[in-house]
Amino acid sequence: MTVADTPQWLRPLLRRVPALDSLRSYSVNDLRVDAVAGLSVAAVAVPQAMAYAMIAGLPVEYGLYTAIVMTAVGAVLDSSRQLINGPTNAISIALLSAIGSVGGQDERIQATIVIAFLVGAIQLGISFLRLGDLTRYISHSVIVGFTAGASILLVLDQMKNLLGLHAVGGEHAHFLVRFWQTLAHGGPVHAATCAMGAASISAVLLLRWIKAKLAWPLMPEFLIVVILMAIVTARFDLAAQGVAVVGDIPTSLPSFTVPHLTAPAVRNLAESALAIALLGLLEAIAMAKAIAAVTGQRLDMNQQCLSEGFANFTGSFFQCMPGSGSLTRSAINQQAGGRTQWSGVVAAAAVAFIMVAFGSYARFIPRSALAGLLMLTAARMVSIPDLRYHMRTSRFDAAIVTVTAVSAVAISIEFCVLIGVFMSFLLAVPRAGNMLLTEFIVGSERTIHERRSDDAACSRMLIFGLEGEMFFGASASLEHHLDTIDDRLGPETQAVVLRLKRARNPDAVGMTQLERAVGRWRERGVLVVLCGIRPGMLACLENCGLAEKLGRENLFLEQPVRQTSTVLAIRHAYAHLTDLCPTCPKRLGTPLPRAMYYEI
Repeated sequence: MTVADTPQWLRPLLRRVPALDSLRSYSVNDLRVDAVAGLSVAAVAVPQAMAYAMIAGLPVEYGLYTAIVMTAVGAVLDSSRQLINGPTNAISIALLSAIGSVGGQDERIQATIVIAFLVGAIQLGISFLRLGDLTRYISHSVIVGFTAGASILLVLDQMKNLLGLHAVGGEHAHFLVRFWQTLAHGGPVHAATCAMGAASISAVLLLRWIKAKLAWPLMPEFLIVVILMAIVTARFDLAAQGVAVVGDIPTSLPSFTVPHLTAPAVRNLAESALAIALLGLLEAIAMAKAIAAVTGQRLDMNQQCLSEGFANFTGSFFQCMPGSGSLTRSAINQQAGGRTQWSGVVAAAAVAFIMVAFGSYARFIPRSALAGLLMLTAARMVSIPDLRYHMRTSRFDAAIVTVTAVSAVAISIEFCVLIGVFMSFLLAVPRAGNMLLTEFIVGSERTIHERRSDDAACSRMLIFGLEGEMFFGASASLEHHLDTIDDRLGPETQAVVLRLKRARNPDAVGMTQLERAVGRWRERGVLVVLCGIRPGMLACLENCGLAEKLGRENLFLEQPVRQTSTVLAIRHAYAHLTDLCPTCPKRLGTPLPRAMYYEI
């Protein structure tokens, strides 16, 4: 079925539910490929989901719930065909920081569900207000800095599980304080626990070497190692010898439960939810763009925000953690040939089947094995070339990366995300508000071009062009340029031609400044001519009354032929000159026929 054949009433639904839209051209071969890709994703998702729940200090089943519900819901609504949603490293570390000081396990679970609800609500609000495109103003350096800081925290947090230490430290103590107290007073290293963790790390590295040698990119090394470690633990009854294991997990699917929302809980967790919501969107959009760069797919950023928000919001009603787009699982989905969003649905269904059929065997999985896998993941989270690139490219990027990474370790994960976003806007607004002023002259060869340092200036007619965003953020820059034109006005000046073709998005502040400057020039008896006026600028000039004050004969709209309005405006200004400056081509005998043209 083509777009033209689709009933009118069905089109909005297909636009909002891309997975349904893909069914219009879906084939049996697509189903086969999506099924293989989905099963490949599920093989990695099961151990990852359990490990990510452990990062946040939650029972492992909550990670599996998230890998089922959020993955399925996100896939159905996702703008990207290959992005896989669910629990992620970054979100789990941020969640740990948010709920680490909450009392017992039941309270942490409730806080997690409330955060998932708030994260979903915030992301849905961003989508409904169509603010998804604003994410492009948040520098990718925020993600780079966050990843560097988060990877350090992840390794430090999992040291207790890898070494078999008892967690020590006050609930409200800083993360680093709790880590050093655990390291110093958590008891002796448990040899068997440490051995299982080291064996897990070694086994994964060995399998990755084999995978590279045999060119088997889809080998699920994490799942293989988790199964092997569980078998060893069960065979030698290591749990009885003090090796901490995951323990029993429910072998049933998550049930529908309305989140328990209270005003104090919402108030206390709102800041963390905002940071996680922004981090989740940045992570998902960055991953979706990376995939789209390979596949050539066009993305809808607001639809992407909708899918993330609805997945988190729905997940909160099924006891899920907040989540986002997964780098690892999305890459596997793409490499396995996943063609549509249905590969994500297959992956979610496969995780659900594994949980129901084999969940009872999870009690043999050693926590140190999962800790080892998480440490390996943390090591791969940071791309050294990417980090070096951002640190070297500009002081702007280096500052964001450094501040974000340091604040992640020294203060908190939520704060580092918010401060990184704030710095992006803080450093971007002055750049966006930097307008440019260019002076032009009429040359001796019938050209209107930029004035060079060795070009003589005309004292009778001044020609300038303004370029940039003409909004309140550029008020200082615009005022400076208008003052520059003021300073150039002399007793002989009879006309000012101002080119506004590349002045964009004017607002009340920008138009007020322009109107005041035009008033000053006209009071001195100077003709003011505006040219290169586009429809949006014309509407603004008319709305604020400046067009009427200037007179329509002094406004020259941008023409279909290039630069015509500039030439017309200068001819118009020439007609009003009562005398000519010494360097004027007319005075020197060079005619200015209708063939005069504009040169940039």
